[in-house]
Amino acid sequence: MKSLVAATERSVYFLTLLMVLVTFAVVVLRYGFDLGWIAMQESVTYLHAANFMLGAAFALRHDAHVRVDIFYQKFGPRGRAWVDLLGTLLLLLPVCGFILYASWDYVSEAWHLMEGSQEAGGIPAVWLLKSLLLAMPVLLILQGLAIALRCLRVLAGQTPPAPAKDEVHDL
Repeated sequence: MKSLVAATERSVYFLTLLMVLVTFAVVVLRYGFDLGWIAMQESVTYLHAANFMLGAAFALRHDAHVRVDIFYQKFGPRGRAWVDLLGTLLLLLPVCGFILYASWDYVSEAWHLMEGSQEAGGIPAVWLLKSLLLAMPVLLILQGLAIALRCLRVLAGQTPPAPAKDEVHDL
């Protein structure tokens, strides 16, 4: 699983850089040369969506999601492990399961139709973009399971406490 998470992280870094470069090119071409292509403009939207959808598990891995931690910071390692475990089991996994359930027909219909852009000259791969609605919860579930297992090991006294915020939760 580490290689999947690492590959996703590298993809997010690459997609972010690519999004910045394409956005720069769109602006230079439009305002400097009065040129523009719908597909190039749509690609920024695709890259932006990919960054957020694939980056959600990346952010979870690095404990970068927003959290109201008024009490969390005052808890000891076992208390934090309980909060992380319960949050994963009662919030993260059910929400991801719901997203998978709710998105399945929507994404499968897009694949069935091989849905493309409604704009002339747009990217003919809306089906691929919509597939991120399934990739995101799957990656979050995998990362959530890694965090849950780590929490269980901390609670059982088998591993040291959760790493500092700048470290990662891995198996």
